[in-house]
Amino acid sequence: MPQIKEILLDCDNTLVLSEDLAFEALAGLVNEINGKYNVKTDYTGPQLMTEFVGQNFRGVLKGMESKHGYTLSEDTREEYVKMEEDRVIAKIKEAGQPCVGANEALAKIYAEDKYKMAVVSSSALRRVQVSIEKVDQAKYFKPEHVYSAATSLNPPTSKPDPAIYLHAAKEIGVDPKQCIAVEDSKSGTLSAVRAGIWTIAYTGSYHDPSKAHEMAKTLMDLGAVVHMEHWDQFQDCIKKIEAM
Repeated sequence: MPQIKEILLDCDNTLVLSEDLAFEALAGLVNEINGKYNVKTDYTGPQLMTEFVGQNFRGVLKGMESKHGYTLSEDTREEYVKMEEDRVIAKIKEAGQPCVGANEALAKIYAEDKYKMAVVSSSALRRVQVSIEKVDQAKYFKPEHVYSAATSLNPPTSKPDPAIYLHAAKEIGVDPKQCIAVEDSKSGTLSAVRAGIWTIAYTGSYHDPSKAHEMAKTLMDLGAVVHMEHWDQFQDCIKKIEAM
């Protein structure tokens, strides 16, 4: 039976409903960038989300380069990363909302003080910080326990690479097997599972019931051990893992 000490939480569409906002901003920028390299595209946010959800913008850019046959210099890529970050943050500041029930679940865990909590995201640290501050969640996490694969690692990476989860566990001082991760995407789930962390598949941010059902099966097939449809099931999910 695992002795759980730490809860590691993805941010985008797990704690904060930010992915629709982010991919709306991202799609416009991707089309602009492709146009500069003589590639005419008309990507929409939902199209890009289907392909790249759970990855950061560096991953999206590398996907575009591979797909459309051009190469960005590292300096140019970093300029676009900063541009995307600014546009997405503006959207989140304007319209970001918590995932339904997330704030109540965090408040309960925080008050009981049985487990510590950290945020582990692929997104840039500034975006993650803005997101959790916008929805009044920052108070539940030590500032130094908010981790970003895009910012906290050198060189930066993105889920499904397990590096950010392994880094967070090492910095906190816990064994990965003493941690539970909550993830809503394929890349995030793979990242946590590859790091050896007990993973909850969260599907509460999927609006379409058939898509939620499909994603639940996908994430469980990838190695998640418990499925959570709503944050009010969170403590029951923890108990199930602790009984394994």
